[in-house]
Amino acid sequence: MAVERTLTILKPDCVRKKLIGTVTAQIQEAGFEIKAMKLTRLTEDTAGGFYAVHKERPFFGELVEFMSSGACVPMILEKENAIADFRELIGATNPEEAAEGTIRAKFADSIGENIIHGSDSVENGRLEAAYFFPESDVVANEA
Repeated sequence: MAVERTLTILKPDCVRKKLIGTVTAQIQEAGFEIKAMKLTRLTEDTAGGFYAVHKERPFFGELVEFMSSGACVPMILEKENAIADFRELIGATNPEEAAEGTIRAKFADSIGENIIHGSDSVENGRLEAAYFFPESDVVANEA
């Protein structure tokens, strides 16, 4: 099985709740390697560009407003089967539907403020990672 790359974003609600360390520890305990990470604040333009795929959806404006409301922590993660394993780790978008023990079940308040983003495919993982990090910022595997 090949190593996959995924992007996660610890969203503004995660940062406001002071859960960066707690959530990052759970990610690492699940076997993911952090290859790039930064604390940043998205502008409305940056958030809108990242979530452009949802532009026609009724929640787009609220999503952009929320994602630009405070600091967030994008990270590139790598692991075998990263996409599926990470989606399982974070749980359903709606925390009321998320499996017990998942990040969203433990920490999210609502479908709109759900703590964390995770790429939904290998291709989107690559594209999303590149949105936040040039390849020169990604830490290579050490021998």
